[in-house]
Amino acid sequence: MPRHLLSMADLDAAGIRTILDTATQMHDVQKREVKKIPTLRGRTIINLFFEDSTRTRSSFEIAGKWMSADTINITGKGSSASKGESLRDTVRTIDAMGVDALVMRHGASGAAHQVAQWVDAHVINAGDGTHEHPTQALLDAYTMERRLGSLEGKRVAIVGDLTHSRVVRSNLISLRRLGADVTLVAPPTLMPSGISGWAERDGFALSNDLDHVLQATGSTKPIDALMMLRVQKERMSGGFFPTAREYTVGYGLTRDRLTRLTDANPEIVICHPGPMNRGLEISADAADAAQSLILDQVSAGVAVRMSVLYHLLAGEDSPTEAAATSEGSAA
Repeated sequence: MPRHLLSMADLDAAGIRTILDTATQMHDVQKREVKKIPTLRGRTIINLFFEDSTRTRSSFEIAGKWMSADTINITGKGSSASKGESLRDTVRTIDAMGVDALVMRHGASGAAHQVAQWVDAHVINAGDGTHEHPTQALLDAYTMERRLGSLEGKRVAIVGDLTHSRVVRSNLISLRRLGADVTLVAPPTLMPSGISGWAERDGFALSNDLDHVLQATGSTKPIDALMMLRVQKERMSGGFFPTAREYTVGYGLTRDRLTRLTDANPEIVICHPGPMNRGLEISADAADAAQSLILDQVSAGVAVRMSVLYHLLAGEDSPTEAAATSEGSAA
């Protein structure tokens, strides 16, 4: 495990597998009546979020507390940054207090990488601009594997606002390293610049035609997993598509598309990193369908982030030994 988790590129296939395997053990903690293990007792974790978040910040906070760490939340509006203090001074001030880990979300791409150069604490990238969100990709892979088994050879389509998504960049790395066959789908205006070269180099497909990708004909096997991305209207300046209605017709997971998908493959799974724009990129029928793993992703987020914190901070004690200690104390 590297010193920091800044990008999915920091982890090879074996590293990803180690985190996912440990997350399976951590997930068992969520099922207990007493959700507490002593693994990170005496450690201090700061969640520093300069952008709004419900799922990521809460799951990191719960993960730290369930592992007995002292966890503190700081928001951009609640820090001296709101008074004009620079990011460098803010994080160095926090680091000078002797904290062990800094979980950071920031609106600037590359911010987590820069902060890792300034502090002694372990840094975990909880989303930097439109760059990456590595723990989201890990929990997505974990959630899919729990339903589908190995992702080797599975067909995964990621659909939507690719230009502004940090999730898709991390998922491309993790899914390809786990052996999945990945296709990215978006209107031409929401395809990131230079994506064709990346696709050719790393072996994933691109399409502007969602219905063609979802169609299983002849030798083309049905899609195994479909991930819908949020249309990030807050990051858009200008017209990336004519109207919300036209976007839904062309690229939304509508009730009709859901029916066709489940007819072709009843075992298909539907994912969304959240928060959802119901009625825009995903219909209520799809979000709440039996095939939807959206709430499973939320649950997996705690287990996966517990695993990441363990591998960065816990030293040599195994999670199994920590769990056994916890059970003995509870008894």
